[in-house]
Amino acid sequence: MSSYDKKIDRDRRRLLTGVTAAGLAGLTGGTSASLAQARENESQGAEMKGETAGTATAPNPFEDIAVARRGRYETVPLRQSSIGIGAVQSRVKSLDLTTLKSSLRANMAHFLKLVDLAQGSPEEWGFERRWGFKKDLLCFHEFPIQGWNPWNRKELQRIAFELPGPESEAIGERAKRYGCYISWGCYAKDPAWPGHIINMSVLTGPDGRIVSKQWKARNILGLFGSSALIGSTVYNTLDRFVEMYGWDATLPVARTDIGNIAMTAVGLEPMLYQCLALKGAEILVMSVTGGSNADSAMQTARDNRIYTLGVGNSVSPDNIGFMDAAGGATEGTVVVDPRGMAIGKTSNPHEDMASARIPLQEFRDTRRFREIPVAMLLPVLQQYEPAFQPGAFLDRLPETYEEAGALLRERLED
Repeated sequence: MSSYDKKIDRDRRRLLTGVTAAGLAGLTGGTSASLAQARENESQGAEMKGETAGTATAPNPFEDIAVARRGRYETVPLRQSSIGIGAVQSRVKSLDLTTLKSSLRANMAHFLKLVDLAQGSPEEWGFERRWGFKKDLLCFHEFPIQGWNPWNRKELQRIAFELPGPESEAIGERAKRYGCYISWGCYAKDPAWPGHIINMSVLTGPDGRIVSKQWKARNILGLFGSSALIGSTVYNTLDRFVEMYGWDATLPVARTDIGNIAMTAVGLEPMLYQCLALKGAEILVMSVTGGSNADSAMQTARDNRIYTLGVGNSVSPDNIGFMDAAGGATEGTVVVDPRGMAIGKTSNPHEDMASARIPLQEFRDTRRFREIPVAMLLPVLQQYEPAFQPGAFLDRLPETYEEAGALLRERLED
C-alpha cells in the first residue's frame, strides 16, 4: 500500500469508526452559527479531556464536514417561503471543432434564449414576463452548451470553459436580469489543475456571480468496456483535492437564500445522493445526459425525503456522431417532492420544461431525516474494499478514452 493509500485509509477509517460530534446532541437550532459554536464547544471539551488524562488528542481531519446531527443542519435564512423551479429539458448539440467560435456562439445564444423562454420573457416580448410564473431556480443538464462527444484531452482543452469566463458572465447577466439562480454543467479547466478537464456543475446566483462550483464526484467505473471517461473527478484526484479544499468539499452543498442545493452529474449512485441529503441538501439537481433521470429522481426523492430534479436532455438533431434520439424521453425531466411524487414533468421528448412551486420554508420546518442504523452498517463499510481505488489521475492523465480504460485495468490488477 502506497503512503497515499495509507493516509487516505487512516482518514477514512477514522471517519467510519465514529469521530462523532457528541457535543452537538444538545443543539436547539439549525443555523451555521449554532453548529459552529457546538463544534467549538466540542473541541474545547476534547482538549480538556486530553489534558486531564495527560494524553494528546489526535486531530480530527473530518471535523469541518457540515452534516446533519440529530436533525439539525447548516442553513442560511430563506428570502421567501416558497420558490418557483424550472428544469429545462434542452438538446445536446456538440461544438463543431472545425468552426469552434461560430459553433460556440450559436450554442451560447440558444442557451440564453432558453433561459428567456423559461422565464416567460423572450426577446420578442421585450424580455418582459407575459406568461407563467417567475422561476427562482432554473436547472439545465450537464452539457447544455458544449454538448458531448468522445473528444480526446487536447480537443477538450480547446472547448473547456474558464470559470469565471465569458460564458459564465453571459449566464450571470441573465441570472441578474431575472433575479434567479441558474444551475448548469460544463467541461471546465482550472489553472490550479494544469492538464485536467473537470466535469463541473455550476450554480450562478441572482447577483450574476458564481455561487458554487461542484466537481463531479466520480465517474461510473468499469461500465464502458475497454474505455473510460477522461474528465477529472473528486474520486480520481482525491488526495490532492482534499489537501486543497478539505473533506467537506468532496460532497458539496450550496447554502443559498432559496435553499440548500446540491448538483450531481453522477448516475446510479444512491449512496452518494443519500450522503448529500445527510449533509443538508434540500434540493438535489440530477443532470446526467444520455438518458432519462426521471425514474432515478423519483426514487432518490422518496428514499431521502428531499426535493429532487431529474434534468434530462431532449431529442437532439444534428448532434455530431449520434442519432437524433440521444436518450430523450417523454416525461424524461421531472420535479419531484419528498414523497417521490412528480409535481412537474415534461410531456414530450422535445425541448421543454418541468416546473413547480416548492414550499421550502414549510419543508425546512417539518423535515425529518430518514434514520440510518450507522452502528450496524459501519462494520461492512469499514471492511469493504472497492475494486477501483481513488487517485487514478494523480500520477498520469490519460489522453483518450482508450488510455483511460487501460489505466483503470492496470490499477485493477495491482
